[in-house]
Amino acid sequence: MSPVDGRAPLRSGSVGLFDEILARGGVRDAVADAAWVAAMLDVEAALAHATAEAGGLDAAAAEAVAAACRPERFDVAEVAVDAAAAGNPVVPLVAALREAVRAEAGDEAAAAVHRGATSQDVVDTASVLVTRRALAVVTADLTTAADAAADLARIHRDRAAAGRTLLQQAAPVTVGLRAAGWASGLDDAVRALRAWRPAVQLGGAVGTLAAFAGRGRAVRAALARRLDLAEPALAWHAERGRVAELAGLLGRAGAAVGSVATDLVLLAQTEVGEVREDVPGRGGSSTLPHKRNPVAAISARAAAIAVPGLVAALLTAASGHEYERAAGPWHAEWRPTAELLRTVGSGAAWLADSLGHLALDPAHVAASLDVTGGLLLAENVTTTLRGRVGDPKGLVTAAAARSLDEDRPFADVLADALAGTDVTRAEIDAALDPSSHVGEAVELVDAFLDARHR
Repeated sequence: MSPVDGRAPLRSGSVGLFDEILARGGVRDAVADAAWVAAMLDVEAALAHATAEAGGLDAAAAEAVAAACRPERFDVAEVAVDAAAAGNPVVPLVAALREAVRAEAGDEAAAAVHRGATSQDVVDTASVLVTRRALAVVTADLTTAADAAADLARIHRDRAAAGRTLLQQAAPVTVGLRAAGWASGLDDAVRALRAWRPAVQLGGAVGTLAAFAGRGRAVRAALARRLDLAEPALAWHAERGRVAELAGLLGRAGAAVGSVATDLVLLAQTEVGEVREDVPGRGGSSTLPHKRNPVAAISARAAAIAVPGLVAALLTAASGHEYERAAGPWHAEWRPTAELLRTVGSGAAWLADSLGHLALDPAHVAASLDVTGGLLLAENVTTTLRGRVGDPKGLVTAAAARSLDEDRPFADVLADALAGTDVTRAEIDAALDPSSHVGEAVELVDAFLDARHR
């Protein structure tokens, strides 16, 4: 019973209260505590085999270690509790692994567990394994989102829309060009993440490989091969450029997600209404019956907003590593690494959902083009009048101001201003037709889509 009001306490399940909103998609499981323990066991098994391959361990002992590295045999919660005594989870995990090996293969095999390595070797290598698995999910979701945006670009390649700069209407674009921009940013983020090359960590206590009795480099090379990781020339215990690089790549992906999500949220505003998420039963309010909130875009944007702080946490930690192995900065990386992956993954999953269910409202797109009564084409009118009036920009600027001040259609004000010239009303109306003045938007979309499919 609750000590406050006598009621039974609420039960907490395996899913956190905010997880389905802020930790959406498959990355949540990929970076869960169980995934980290499984990755550390993968490292321990591979280390035993690599040491045997280099001649530093009996093959039977290595097999015994690897056979015991089954995640289901270990209590993650118990490892977590016991980690406090040593300051990292490798110490209790290795102790439990040794006991498991001893029970099945004896003391000599148990002594082979974790031979030559230090805790940071295992955590850092496990971290890159967890990251690689998580990034496979992130890039898949980002690609799904980019594909959906590219489909929108293809379908609406020539549909004129109001282009906006500094949140003000500026000049016509096409829906397709805007969507192509979304897809391009997401594609670039995917390419950058896929170019990331994780490296193994193995240096022993102070990076000298001393405990491997001269076989350290051979063990490191074999470990890298077994885990399909790059082999660095030196241990990177205190040189955390790799951590900073990963943070930057994930920050870039978060920015790409956030930019698109922000556009979608703004375009879905009641006053704009150019898009909506077409998901029945989603987006309601606790009090307002009419609300239709773009939940997926909102949640993607929320994730993107959280990303820079996590990037900053990793960069701050990376800059503080001292001597051969750090007291604090290394530990400070663990949680934000997992949280950054989870957050970017959530944003990617939600954005794929939003774009995949996006419905365009052509009537609202057309209405937005006419909100300013033709002022959206002011720049085009200036171009049309060059060589035909003395100061085309001055004339158009004055006409635009008069249109706003007098609340009159821009075309009518222009007709008055151009009375006595050879510019006809038909020419004015043609110059103010947004569908005819989107520059090379259609060609740009086609070129982008062609390049994307090569």
